[in-house]
Amino acid sequence: MNHYICIHGHFYQPPRENPWLEEIETQDLARPYHDWNVLVTEECYAPNTAARILDHEGKIIDIVNNYSNISFNIGPTLLSWLKDKNIETYQSIIDADKKSLQQFSGHGSAIAQCYNHMIMPLANTRDKRTQIIWGIKDFEYHFKRAPEGMWLPETAVDIETLDIMAELGIKFTILEPKQAKGVQLIGSHEFRPVKDRNIDVRLPYLCKLPSGRTITIFFYNASISHEISFGDVLKDGGKFANKLLHAFPYNNNKNQLVSIATDGEVYGHHRKYGEMALSFCLHHIKSNNLAKITVYGEYLAKNLPTYEVEIVENSSWSCAHGVERWRENCSCSTGSNPEWNQKWRIKLREAIDAIRDILIHIYEKEISNFVKDPWELRNDYIEIILDRNTGKNEDLYIEKFFLKHSLYELKEKERIKVLKLLEMQRHSMLSYTSCGWFFDDISGIESIQVMAYMGRAIQLANEFNSDTNLESQFLSILIDAKSNILEHKNGAHIYKKYVKPMIVDITDIGLHYAIASLFDGYSGVTRMNRHKIKNEAFTKHVVENEKIAIGIFNIRSEITREEKIFCFTVLHYGIRNIVCGIHEYKGETEFYANQQKILDVFKSGDIKTTISIIKNHYGDCPYSLEHLFKDEKRKVINQILKPKLNKLDQLFHSLYKDYAPIINIINEMNAPLPQTLQSLMELTLNMDLRNILQKKEVDLKQLQKLVDEFERLPFEPDRPSLNYIASHKINELIKELSKHPQSLPLLKKIERVFSMLKPLNLRLDFWEYQNIYFKMSHECYQKMKKKAEKNDKDAISWIESFDSLGNHLHMKNL
Repeated sequence: MNHYICIHGHFYQPPRENPWLEEIETQDLARPYHDWNVLVTEECYAPNTAARILDHEGKIIDIVNNYSNISFNIGPTLLSWLKDKNIETYQSIIDADKKSLQQFSGHGSAIAQCYNHMIMPLANTRDKRTQIIWGIKDFEYHFKRAPEGMWLPETAVDIETLDIMAELGIKFTILEPKQAKGVQLIGSHEFRPVKDRNIDVRLPYLCKLPSGRTITIFFYNASISHEISFGDVLKDGGKFANKLLHAFPYNNNKNQLVSIATDGEVYGHHRKYGEMALSFCLHHIKSNNLAKITVYGEYLAKNLPTYEVEIVENSSWSCAHGVERWRENCSCSTGSNPEWNQKWRIKLREAIDAIRDILIHIYEKEISNFVKDPWELRNDYIEIILDRNTGKNEDLYIEKFFLKHSLYELKEKERIKVLKLLEMQRHSMLSYTSCGWFFDDISGIESIQVMAYMGRAIQLANEFNSDTNLESQFLSILIDAKSNILEHKNGAHIYKKYVKPMIVDITDIGLHYAIASLFDGYSGVTRMNRHKIKNEAFTKHVVENEKIAIGIFNIRSEITREEKIFCFTVLHYGIRNIVCGIHEYKGETEFYANQQKILDVFKSGDIKTTISIIKNHYGDCPYSLEHLFKDEKRKVINQILKPKLNKLDQLFHSLYKDYAPIINIINEMNAPLPQTLQSLMELTLNMDLRNILQKKEVDLKQLQKLVDEFERLPFEPDRPSLNYIASHKINELIKELSKHPQSLPLLKKIERVFSMLKPLNLRLDFWEYQNIYFKMSHECYQKMKKKAEKNDKDAISWIESFDSLGNHLHMKNL
């Protein structure tokens, strides 16, 4: 077998965390999901861990983890997010790489990526080195091995970056054919120019570097990759396989590699069911022995380069003009509006460059008092970033870090300064994330995000810099970054409108905690927005519709270790009125005297005087519900509205009961219902159906009754919400079944729920059900089958119900 195929997926999402909260806030454009990361995970990252292979009847015959069969990289910021927010998908990806080591002669399917998707040719030398080191160390942390290859963001390449990669042990990278400048046989002395991508992409190439080091470059098949990304190839896994197979030359006995590279999101997010086309493609090739599936590391180990290549410096896969898309108005865009220009890119980069250079001076000046080598310190800071995400042994990691780098044993205040300076540098680098320049207007969320990162860096720098107003200097350049959208004006206006409201400090985090505590009643130690908060004292009282909470808490940043103690009073009255006073703790005597005074007046029912005392003690109290962070604000609003909504529920049910006889008469007469009654009845029935499916125990009789009502009367189920709620409930039941796989009553209950819901024509999310069913079919089915062969009635009934459930789930019966 001399035909080899390697499919590479570049899986990446831009970092979306609010730089001050280190959390992604609700993104309404991603509805019904919380944010874009969750949406893309549901559509792509998770499905690729369990991709379906179907037979000719459309039944699932196998479920495979695509990551174990392809070459892939995952952006470090995305992988850390998955570890924190979706551990099942994260672990499946890690397990896939472990499995691939066995399949590919000890070479893993995962490769590294430069840390935060910075365009490397446009970075300064120090940032290039840090980005590569952070990418390597991040990879080693997650995959527990050294990376062989490294993905360059947007495949943007220059010689200096390649040289640093080679110095740090990277063996290969992947480029687009247009990035090859010339080729020659190793040992020759004349490069043949490469024009119009005229390079044999089925071979690995050696790139010699000025230092004397070398790195191997693979060039992917650009035409097939383009068809996969923008054509209809992924509609048919067989067609996908044939595209790859037809790329091999006829009558050639030499080893040949056909490799493609695309955004990984094409397999499920950009192309629905793309992950299934990928899994079938690989299954078809392997099962018919049409080619050997491989990864770059394995192929390189068995096929050393015989040709040498020169690269086109400052080139990339997504800009026809090199790397101008990230610094100039080069005409490359997504094409959302052909009349727009991207001149704003010039000023956005100029503004960030200018502040970055000032931050370098501040960093070196301030940190040199504490550490041996400021830049070696920054290179190692990734170890702290990764370790703090575990939430374990935080002090131990910090101790080791400072022991290695400090000039002397630093005091806690000095350590806090060092950590703040390092955070300043981290956010400075994050502000170069490529997505900030990729799209069509500076008002896009990606450009706002990079401005926000620089805003956070500026805030941190202000603690060490009193000579220059960095924010004013930043905005003085951004004012010339003109938006194509009239209302957004320019970068300075956009910064003030969208970034300034994000800016918070430790007091603001404390304020948020204080207001939220009135509704959540936190106790003990709470973790909020990368801060640990410990309640030292807390009391809460409710009188009719008014609530008050008074307390003391210690708050400590998990990132900078900054720590403060606050006392607070928060009062809620009416529907949305909140008064909150907060200041640093001044001592026990002062706090308890004030607490008693406020509580005595509050309990008397005198809200006006209570507010007056709070303001006299804390000073002006401009804080309200509006000061809560977005997610908590919505949570609190829902809590406030809950009693009101419960009253509405009762009213609707009363009206439903009163008008049901009339509706039955109208229905029997085949007359149309008045719209008011139609809306009332649909609303009430859907509400009841949602409530039943959200209860811990599903009342099957009541469920059947409600479904019958929908069938009998001309009412429409609220499918968008019911799809989600019913899917979640069935998921709970099937997870319970996986814990008790031989439970016949539970199996029959699940099968009945499916049968009952069928008339509603819901679009249930079968993905997780099918995964559990598939696993059970291998672990439990054969055991029950043996029992059934001995005429075990329960086993026979179990198999019948299990097969019936499989039909509901479109699974091939065993």
